[in-house]
Amino acid sequence: MSNRRHFIKSAIAMGTLAVAGRALASPRSPSGLGAGPQLRLGITDLSFHRMAGALVTAVLEQRGYRVSRSHAPHEANFERLASGEIDLLASAWLPASHGIYKAEVEKRVAVRELGLHYQPYALWGIPDYVPVDQVAEVADLLRPEVRRRMTPQIQGIGPGAGISRFSREIMRVYGLEQAGYRFLNGTQEQCLAAFEQAVAEQRWAIVPLWRPQFLHAIHPIRELKEPGGLLGGVDRAVLLIREDRLDRLDDATLTALDKLRFGNELIERLDYRVSRLGEPLDRVAQEAIAALQQPA
Repeated sequence: MSNRRHFIKSAIAMGTLAVAGRALASPRSPSGLGAGPQLRLGITDLSFHRMAGALVTAVLEQRGYRVSRSHAPHEANFERLASGEIDLLASAWLPASHGIYKAEVEKRVAVRELGLHYQPYALWGIPDYVPVDQVAEVADLLRPEVRRRMTPQIQGIGPGAGISRFSREIMRVYGLEQAGYRFLNGTQEQCLAAFEQAVAEQRWAIVPLWRPQFLHAIHPIRELKEPGGLLGGVDRAVLLIREDRLDRLDDATLTALDKLRFGNELIERLDYRVSRLGEPLDRVAQEAIAALQQPA
């Protein structure tokens, strides 16, 4: 599918959030902001997760809760939820990307899913200037004429991310390492910088990526087909809360959290504003939540 589309579709994005906005419109304690119970929110340490976490925080703080945020890699965040170090986790990608981590948590404590922040999916992408008749799917990377032109290093993010696990499996199943490709784990910044440098030089390159991600707001990225289903399909991004911490939230707040609907395009747009335009994370989140509360 083509990724050359306008990344800001405000009217559509806000329309998808109208129902959630009505649920958010009645704060728990409008005159006592920050005077309520404290909640510990764990956020996976990537920009779009930080954005979703800031949106959840804005909702809770508006309803009078005090929110302590902390960030950790994927597996560590789920371990912190299991141990009780945090009360909530934003956002879990289920079932494919983070299902294995959630299952480990549930061996020790019951958790509840709240909301549907967005519907993420993993992909292997290439710049759209690479001819589709030469590289349309992952298997085409093995063609000698493609291998000669394609940048052999495939720069990924942290090893615990779903896209990293899926990418290692793609490397194995397709025999890409034997063909001279190399998959590397690293930071989100290293992953994006490697791709953008290749684009600046008009090189052929592969990016192990996902939606939502603000890189799609900058570059037209074409997804490579992978008919084997090794990329996990479409997940649900949800808020997780320990069942034994539910009593810290009133019923109206639980309902509000469960009705949160952001969507891929909104998260990408907000992530772009913070990550590339340098706007303050919490201000962007508060503005987005305020927009939800406007009459439809």
